[in-house]
Amino acid sequence: MDQHNLSSLPMNTLRDIPAPNAEAQQIVALVKDEGKVSGYKLSDGRIVTREEGVRLARQGGIRGVGIATNKGTEYLKSLPDDSESNNLGNLPVVTRE
Repeated sequence: MDQHNLSSLPMNTLRDIPAPNAEAQQIVALVKDEGKVSGYKLSDGRIVTREEGVRLARQGGIRGVGIATNKGTEYLKSLPDDSESNNLGNLPVVTRE
Protein backbone atom coordinates (compact mmCIF):
# COMPACT_ATOMS: atom_id res chain seq x y z
CA MET A 1 0.00 0.00 0.00
CA ASP A 2 1.48 3.34 -0.91
CA GLN A 3 1.00 6.75 0.66
CA HIS A 4 -1.59 7.80 -1.95
CA ASN A 5 -3.98 5.00 -0.98
CA LEU A 6 -3.73 5.79 2.73
CA SER A 7 -5.86 8.94 2.51
CA SER A 8 -8.94 6.94 1.52
CA LEU A 9 -8.82 4.71 4.62
CA PRO A 10 -10.80 5.36 7.83
CA MET A 11 -9.13 7.66 10.36
CA ASN A 12 -7.99 4.88 12.69
CA THR A 13 -6.20 2.91 9.99
CA LEU A 14 -2.61 3.17 8.87
CA ARG A 15 -1.26 6.64 8.15
CA ASP A 16 2.35 5.61 7.64
CA ILE A 17 4.08 2.31 6.84
CA PRO A 18 7.77 2.70 7.66
CA ALA A 19 10.30 0.40 6.00
CA PRO A 20 12.06 -1.74 8.64
CA ASN A 21 15.85 -1.72 8.78
CA ALA A 22 18.04 -4.83 9.06
CA GLU A 23 18.08 -4.69 12.89
CA ALA A 24 14.33 -4.09 13.26
CA GLN A 25 12.67 -5.84 16.20
CA GLN A 26 9.23 -7.43 16.34
CA ILE A 27 6.59 -6.70 18.94
CA VAL A 28 6.12 -9.84 21.04
CA ALA A 29 3.72 -8.54 23.71
CA LEU A 30 1.63 -5.53 24.63
CA VAL A 31 1.83 -3.46 27.81
CA LYS A 32 -1.60 -2.33 28.97
CA ASP A 33 -2.72 0.10 31.65
CA GLU A 34 -6.42 -0.04 32.52
CA GLY A 35 -7.13 -2.02 29.35
CA LYS A 36 -5.42 0.42 26.96
CA VAL A 37 -2.12 -0.24 25.19
CA SER A 38 0.56 1.90 26.84
CA GLY A 39 3.64 0.17 25.45
CA TYR A 40 5.18 -2.73 23.60
CA LYS A 41 7.62 -5.52 24.48
CA LEU A 42 10.13 -6.05 21.67
CA SER A 43 11.83 -9.26 20.56
CA ASP A 44 15.12 -8.08 22.14
CA GLY A 45 13.38 -7.91 25.54
CA ARG A 46 13.05 -4.12 25.75
CA ILE A 47 9.77 -2.59 26.84
CA VAL A 48 9.03 0.77 25.23
CA THR A 49 6.16 3.20 25.73
CA ARG A 50 3.57 3.64 23.01
CA GLU A 51 5.21 6.93 22.00
CA GLU A 52 8.70 5.38 21.93
CA GLY A 53 7.33 2.49 19.84
CA VAL A 54 5.86 4.89 17.28
CA ARG A 55 9.14 6.83 17.11
CA LEU A 56 11.20 3.62 16.80
CA ALA A 57 8.90 2.25 14.07
CA ARG A 58 9.17 5.53 12.16
CA GLN A 59 12.97 5.11 12.28
CA GLY A 60 12.66 1.55 10.87
CA GLY A 61 13.34 -0.15 14.21
CA ILE A 62 10.14 -2.24 14.38
CA ARG A 63 8.98 -4.58 11.62
CA GLY A 64 5.45 -5.68 10.72
CA VAL A 65 3.67 -2.52 11.87
CA GLY A 66 2.30 0.72 10.55
CA ILE A 67 1.43 3.92 12.36
CA ALA A 68 -2.22 4.74 12.88
CA THR A 69 -3.98 7.66 14.55
CA ASN A 70 -7.17 7.66 16.58
CA LYS A 71 -8.48 10.93 18.05
CA GLY A 72 -5.06 12.53 17.63
CA THR A 73 -3.14 9.72 19.36
CA GLU A 74 -0.59 7.78 17.32
CA TYR A 75 -0.16 4.05 17.91
CA LEU A 76 1.18 0.98 16.16
CA LYS A 77 -1.03 -1.38 14.22
CA SER A 78 -0.25 -4.72 12.58
CA LEU A 79 0.22 -4.70 8.84
CA PRO A 80 -2.58 -6.67 7.19
CA ASP A 81 -1.59 -10.14 6.01
CA ASP A 82 -3.15 -13.60 5.79
CA SER A 83 -2.36 -14.50 9.40
CA GLU A 84 -4.29 -13.35 12.45
CA SER A 85 -1.78 -14.94 14.85
CA ASN A 86 0.67 -12.07 14.39
CA ASN A 87 -1.89 -9.30 14.92
CA LEU A 88 -0.98 -7.07 17.84
CA GLY A 89 -4.38 -7.69 19.44
CA ASN A 90 -3.60 -11.42 19.64
CA LEU A 91 -0.28 -10.98 21.46
CA PRO A 92 0.12 -11.64 25.18
CA VAL A 93 -0.09 -8.78 27.66
CA VAL A 94 2.80 -8.07 30.03
CA THR A 95 3.21 -5.62 32.87
CA ARG A 96 5.83 -2.91 32.98
CA GLU A 97 8.58 -3.94 35.38
